[in-house]
Amino acid sequence: MAALLLALAVVSTGLYAGFMLIFRTGVMPALARLGDAEFVDAMRRVNEYVPRPVFLVVFLGVLVFPAAALFVPVDGRTDTQKWLVGAGLACAVANHLVTVGGNVPLNNALAASERTGEPAAAVRAAFEKRWNGFHAVRTLLILASFGLLTASAVGTG
Repeated sequence: MAALLLALAVVSTGLYAGFMLIFRTGVMPALARLGDAEFVDAMRRVNEYVPRPVFLVVFLGVLVFPAAALFVPVDGRTDTQKWLVGAGLACAVANHLVTVGGNVPLNNALAASERTGEPAAAVRAAFEKRWNGFHAVRTLLILASFGLLTASAVGTG
């Protein structure tokens, strides 16, 4: 059971880290080339579409599976392996705090701006740089989480 939980922790965190990395290195640079109105509209649509069931399972899995793996007793697990899982979980929690405290409020403000009729250039200026900054931090955190969990799993071999 513990090996399965750790495998699920690695897989869910890897999926989420990949999503974050592709968004950072592919999607956002592509959207940056759009005009203001197109950028704002595209980000609004992305923010409406992403939080769907499959995403939410992965989003929650990066917390639930490492936490379960950390607290399920495992014969022969070293202190280093336990530390790696705990550190991986801490990075995932920090990622979620950045998401909830930084990116989500910006996403909500972007959605609300659709009702106010604020000019797209002003909406983009208030959103893009700050959102990308938070996204860079959360991408690094989840990549670190993935690396730490993978290192622990490799050590359980």
